[in-house]
Amino acid sequence: MKNFAVKTIVAIGIGAALFFVLSTYIAIPTPVPNLKLSVHYPVVGVMAMLFGPLAGCLMGLIGHFLSDLASGWGVWWSWVAGSAFFGLAMGFVGYKIKLSNGEFGIKGAVIFNVVQVIAHLISWGLIAPGLDILIYNEPMEKIFLQGAVGSVGNILSTAVVGTILCFAYASTRAKKGSLKKED
Repeated sequence: MKNFAVKTIVAIGIGAALFFVLSTYIAIPTPVPNLKLSVHYPVVGVMAMLFGPLAGCLMGLIGHFLSDLASGWGVWWSWVAGSAFFGLAMGFVGYKIKLSNGEFGIKGAVIFNVVQVIAHLISWGLIAPGLDILIYNEPMEKIFLQGAVGSVGNILSTAVVGTILCFAYASTRAKKGSLKKED
């Protein structure tokens, strides 16, 4: 795990704040009860890759908690757990893709998207609905519909916005060995 340096703690705060703002104020309502689509998962995914799994987990956990708290329907710990898992999973991708070193090409985009699809499916197809049934005794049909719609929306937004963010960030970084000493 990456050390918890001051910049990591600040990143957790910024990531959680971005999650909150994007999911609370810049979200598209869906016909499915209590479900909105937004671009907060691409942001958390990229930041988790840069700052590690624990930081990503905390960004998802704190950001989703605050978003639920402000929503008016209460904190749904099952979905908070899904967001925390997503951040954790994307943080581990950062060990494979060295985004902070400017390494993100086609191979990085494929790895990023395969992992984000799997992480979203686990988060919204297993963790959140499973815990909703266990903790809140929610009806299975409603919960799995929310999970399916949420998965598809989050996968698509992370694929498009997340991939663009990764390419944009990588393009700002000096590539290893690209700087030459002048004589």
